[in-house]
Amino acid sequence: MLGLGVVANRHLARSVVLQTLFEWDTSHVPDAEVAAVLGRNCEEFGGADTDKPFMEQLLQGVIAKRTDLDLVIAKAAPDWPIEKIAPVDRNILRIGLFELLFADRAQVPAKVAINEAIELAKVFGGESSGRFVNGVLGAVYKEMGEPGKDEVGKKKTIRREDLPLEKLGGAVVYTFHDGQYYLALVHDVFGRWTLSKGHIEKDPSPEEGVVRVVKEELGLTATVHEMVGENEYVASHPEKGKVRKHVYFYLVSTDFEPLVLKKSGGLDDAKWFRLTDILDLNFYDDMLPIVTAAVQKLLDKSSTRA
Repeated sequence: MLGLGVVANRHLARSVVLQTLFEWDTSHVPDAEVAAVLGRNCEEFGGADTDKPFMEQLLQGVIAKRTDLDLVIAKAAPDWPIEKIAPVDRNILRIGLFELLFADRAQVPAKVAINEAIELAKVFGGESSGRFVNGVLGAVYKEMGEPGKDEVGKKKTIRREDLPLEKLGGAVVYTFHDGQYYLALVHDVFGRWTLSKGHIEKDPSPEEGVVRVVKEELGLTATVHEMVGENEYVASHPEKGKVRKHVYFYLVSTDFEPLVLKKSGGLDDAKWFRLTDILDLNFYDDMLPIVTAAVQKLLDKSSTRA
């Protein structure tokens, strides 16, 4: 039986493999170079204790079996040609199917393979990705005769409030330029626009922490105005296992200056957007209420300017 630390490491490892497959798929990285991409992503996102042999085996296995995996996907989801499936969902399915069909069942039970893929879809996919991945893998699982269906495992229940707590500060960065408001957003490697955020446990106050985060991540000097929301989620840490992350989001203003992105933590771009241009951007679901609340406050400010 795998210990909790190993399970947490492998959850993180699958995320790093997903990032590597996403880059391999969308940037057409040659197969011979994919190991180097994995090494870079492991160093940047995975941490020193990530299970590298597991990642290498999973990555190479998926690539070696991609033709077979794509045929299975085509059979299980006939209404979705492989090239029409979103790249993130496509590669989550490849990971899940490889583990479901080819992994050592003693190390990765069928239900674990399916559940891990669904969790990846919920975190990195779109609103319907979890249901889509569950549907495809569930159909394959039934075709296999539902191995392990009657197995009853003893699972240790850990209360959410007992998990280690990490505090982060996030910022809706805005400026008023040429008669209109702009927001500074960052773009992550999974194709989503989101907000700057970082750890603030060591800062004298959350507000000072947010100012520091904006300076380090975007190169901007910011002024904090008010809190616009907060959220909390559970994540896996390579050393601590599952941790509870609580993020406090603030509305902060700055001058309209070029953004200097610190390329780390899975971010690959930063850009100023007019308020009217953010409606069609691809946000994470939990970011939408924060952004909406901030935009409403800016619109209220705009009405007082008129």
